[in-house]
Amino acid sequence: MWLQAGFWGLVAGGALLLGAAAGYHLKVPQRLIAAVMAFGSGVLISALSFELMEHAFHTGGFASTATGFLGGAAVYTAANWWLSHRGARHRKRSGKQPSAKENGGSGMAIAIGALLDGIPESIVIGLSMLGGQGVSMVAVAAIFLSNIPEGLSSAAGMKAAGRSSRYIFGIWGGITLASGVAALLGYSVFRHFPPQVVAATTAVAAGAVLAMLVDTMIPEAFEETHDFAGLITVTGFLAAYALSKLGA
Repeated sequence: MWLQAGFWGLVAGGALLLGAAAGYHLKVPQRLIAAVMAFGSGVLISALSFELMEHAFHTGGFASTATGFLGGAAVYTAANWWLSHRGARHRKRSGKQPSAKENGGSGMAIAIGALLDGIPESIVIGLSMLGGQGVSMVAVAAIFLSNIPEGLSSAAGMKAAGRSSRYIFGIWGGITLASGVAALLGYSVFRHFPPQVVAATTAVAAGAVLAMLVDTMIPEAFEETHDFAGLITVTGFLAAYALSKLGA
């Protein structure tokens, strides 16, 4: 089971690498990147609403869920604020990232920020297997679909900022591996914990993901798609909602 958790974490994280390859090798219009980003935001909002929060509530009750949800958002916000002041504010943007010449220290901040964005999602995959019924394919599909635009937009921005291909694919390859490890640990570490702890941890991941969406993905989506951002986000939400109901 722990190997399966690691495998599905790699599958979901691998979408970051696919998106990065597309963003680096193809000249994708910024409006299209933003539209895909809006769609991915809707997918994740739906997944954390109907998969993560519902699962956390039914596993450990409202108190554990609410505490974890607010805690996850607070921890992510604090870490993101710290990284933003060190050059990683626009790490998901396709055209506004600082170059290595402008801010030599931004490269490490961007790498840490990308890792911060990806780990909570991957832990959820491992946590979804704790019920003994296998991995939540809805969670895997939702994270996979949202990771593609993340990698695509960020890699395009890194290339425009003059980052090397070794740096770009080193980051996303490393985060893909870290996603597998995080999913593995999500299952292995928490399988012996009481339901309240599992619920709180799931909610922590959900809070961190929602804070990440508002801080990094949705601004990129709105900046280029403007009046259409809401409609595209709704279609992503509906797609993940449909997956959730089909999975049920």
